[in-house]
Amino acid sequence: MQPELWTYRADVYDVNKSLDVAGYDVEATDGKIGSVDEATYDVGESYIVVDTGPWIFGKKVLLPASTVTQIDPQERKIYVARTKQEIKDAPEFDESTFKETSYRDRVGEYYGRFPYGGGSATY
Repeated sequence: MQPELWTYRADVYDVNKSLDVAGYDVEATDGKIGSVDEATYDVGESYIVVDTGPWIFGKKVLLPASTVTQIDPQERKIYVARTKQEIKDAPEFDESTFKETSYRDRVGEYYGRFPYGGGSATY
């Protein structure tokens, strides 16, 4: 597993590590993708689970923490450095195995092939 992929950027984590972001809207680089169903701040294993709602028929996706570029507590939004299409094409979320190394490796391989900042996000 690639720990850097599963770690929040320092500027995102240090400011927001005590926030409960469940229910926050998630903004891809090209618009709203859904809302946070669950999030973790475990060192080297952090992620958000996004419920995409009706946009892609209620699919949930697991996003590694490194895709999060900003958390806005006032607007209750999380911004991610991926497009809607990249998120839509991600491996299907598996409720029963998403905490297992093999599942995380598969998701990591998918997201790891995109350059950091994916789409039009800037760092």
